[in-house]
Amino acid sequence: MTRQHKLFGPRSASQLGLSGNHIFVDTNVLVGGCSGNARFQKDADCLHYLYSLTGKRLYISTLSVAQLISTYQKKHTNEEITAIVRDLQHRFTVIDFTGKDINNALVETGADIEDNVQYVLARKQKCRVVITNNYKDYRTMPGIQVFRPSEVRRLPR
Repeated sequence: MTRQHKLFGPRSASQLGLSGNHIFVDTNVLVGGCSGNARFQKDADCLHYLYSLTGKRLYISTLSVAQLISTYQKKHTNEEITAIVRDLQHRFTVIDFTGKDINNALVETGADIEDNVQYVLARKQKCRVVITNNYKDYRTMPGIQVFRPSEVRRLPR
């Protein structure tokens, strides 16, 4: 087995030799964390913790922003959505994706094509850490450390 970067044991990212200075946050964490719904408090806590880190670059994708907007349009006003997106733009570097990125994602072996796109974008920005609620969809992708929102405090400061 190649060196898979799981973090569900006692090891930390620094013990695995990962700097974690470039952190990619998956759509599901954003949508839950920005919702204000108590059911997704762990996602909100994760985002607030990430915001408090210094020396880290936080990334999301334009795909994630579009999915958040689409999801929120049913329950939020345009003004509320605009405020959320502006806040995200302030806190994260937003990665654009191209046709080449889509083609690269289509040849990835992950079970979920949308997650393959996110993975390609994360790797494009040299993100070594991905924060997601979909561990199973990222666990076989090489070169990244996968954290669930509840485990984000294991990231070295």
